[in-house]
Amino acid sequence: MQKTRPWAILAAGAAIQILTGLPAAWGVFQQPVMEEYGLSEQGAGLAFGILIAAFGVGCVIGGFLQDRNGPRHAALWGTALLCGGFFAAALLPGAAGGWFWVLFSVPAGLGTAFLYPSIQSCAQKWYKGRKGLATGVIGGAVGLSGAFLTVFVRTALRGFGPVQGIRGAFWALGALTLPVCLAGSALLTDPPPEKPRPSQQGRGKAAPGLDLSPGQMLRTRQYWLCAGAVCCSTPAVLLFSPIILKLGMERGLDESAALWSVVLGSVGSAAGRLLMPMLSDKIGRRPTDMILFAVSLGLSAVFWFAQGWAVVAVYAGLTFCYSALAAVLPALSTDLFGFPHAGVNYGFLALGQSVGSLAFPFMANLWGLEQGRHILAIAGAVGGFVAIWALRPVQPPRAPRPN
Repeated sequence: MQKTRPWAILAAGAAIQILTGLPAAWGVFQQPVMEEYGLSEQGAGLAFGILIAAFGVGCVIGGFLQDRNGPRHAALWGTALLCGGFFAAALLPGAAGGWFWVLFSVPAGLGTAFLYPSIQSCAQKWYKGRKGLATGVIGGAVGLSGAFLTVFVRTALRGFGPVQGIRGAFWALGALTLPVCLAGSALLTDPPPEKPRPSQQGRGKAAPGLDLSPGQMLRTRQYWLCAGAVCCSTPAVLLFSPIILKLGMERGLDESAALWSVVLGSVGSAAGRLLMPMLSDKIGRRPTDMILFAVSLGLSAVFWFAQGWAVVAVYAGLTFCYSALAAVLPALSTDLFGFPHAGVNYGFLALGQSVGSLAFPFMANLWGLEQGRHILAIAGAVGGFVAIWALRPVQPPRAPRPN
């Protein structure tokens, strides 16, 4: 069982994550949600921002649950919250659309947050020597989730089951997500404690492994640099994801062609999450993140002027970089702060995403939706590059001197 468990956990984690990529597919939800629940474009965009913000807060809460009671406990709570959000949105009357943020965005964001870190942390513990592989496989499923949900929701909007439209899509998503996530969550368990090798017994360690509690981590310079980089990674994609279909059509694409921006964006996301964590195993997390921020900077500048199919291509590149940065983060977190508190420490880092998902849209609205988004995307890439450039390893505690 110990030989097959790691692969079973990767498979279960990938199956769950295929159903949880709501941010990557939000472009296909945006217009139907506006029409069904009477929300303005900014109101639907706020629903998306609250979803991302709830994800960051949920990573902290879910991290505490995971570190205290194990990944299965956190994942089961995540399943209940995510499916509850789907069913609540399906039942919400159109006249009460203002409650959409509370009944869908908050529980769906929290549920996704409980699921993602618990799966990533559990997989990394089983693959300590190949953390990039573990995070890449599961992260790749997150990226493909955008394409899957796009096709699924488009099918539901045309008539999928007895209930049509976006409500039918929410009903179908809840009905599909519940059994898959329950079965996958049941498989999640941490590996047994490692037994010391005979060659190590009776010998002291010159450099103890890192074991920073959340309180200790929050007092380090490294935490604030990492959280700042996470915050700065958000505008390049999250500012455009809710309006990407509209933006594509404004720049010369018809609706079917603009839809490819969501599909290829999901493919780019999957590729970034799969490939770049494995590259980070080879060249290091910090060089990988610096490369990704530099590429994101260049693409954000090009995106400002992109027209036609160039919008689709550049957006796919931006989703590649954004998702790759998110996928490298769990391994970067355990590299810097250790494994014992991996769940909650990752959650505190993900708070940077919550801040960015709310602060950058607010600033974009102040400056003008079109130009402000591009300026902030470029500024965010510069800020993220500088934060990672300034990042240095946390110094391990010194071993006590022998008497």
